[in-house]
Amino acid sequence: MRSGGQPEGIKERLNEEHWAGRLYMRDLSPYFSVVFIRLGVPPNPITYLMMATGVLGGAVLALGGFWSAVAAVVLIQLYLLLDCSDGEVARYTGRTSVAGIFLDRIGHYLAEVALLIGLGVRAQGGLDAGGWVIGGMAAALGAALIKAETDNVVVARAKAGLPEKVSDAALQPRSPRLGTARKAAAALRFHRVIQAVELSLLALGTAVIDLVRGDLMATRVLVVVCVAVAALQTLLHMVSVLASRRLE
Repeated sequence: MRSGGQPEGIKERLNEEHWAGRLYMRDLSPYFSVVFIRLGVPPNPITYLMMATGVLGGAVLALGGFWSAVAAVVLIQLYLLLDCSDGEVARYTGRTSVAGIFLDRIGHYLAEVALLIGLGVRAQGGLDAGGWVIGGMAAALGAALIKAETDNVVVARAKAGLPEKVSDAALQPRSPRLGTARKAAAALRFHRVIQAVELSLLALGTAVIDLVRGDLMATRVLVVVCVAVAALQTLLHMVSVLASRRLE
């Protein structure tokens, strides 16, 4: 499974491979991928399960309380595992497809949007409409826009008749100052706050603080941080794309 499902260099895909995948999940996923293959499960149903798991993680997080945050972390880890396995099964069985890539991308959108909205509902303290729910939805919109900016680079290049992949040099801003700023922003890794794995862990951390304090202050602070990060990253990512040679 490792030789057929995990091509050489898969862990080194810095822009595509999550750090958790490199650290431990790619070592665990082949065992589960073998089970899927022996059961005759095609790759796309695994992707559908991944999508459902990510959305369920957001729904569970919205319930409030410490144990719902623990359950959300477990579900997001399962989501990551399935995200690894669907591709491994597809490559091993020779059943890779454009539909599979499309579903995989949609699954990433859904998981982050669901978690951020779930976090907003959690901060609100229930399903009643309010500012914290709106904050979670605003952060979810920002997360979706960031992904749309990335995906639309490929769309724009395809429509212009350009190859999908760009060189590492094309990723760099034309301006040296912008290049330095981009490296500084990348080093801070603040954009990871609104990504599924990191957000679920942060939500668990704030749940512990809320449990000790007996209120929702920590969760609400996290919502504010997520809104700020989503807004800032949406703008910075757009500038980074336009200032580079990715659209040439």
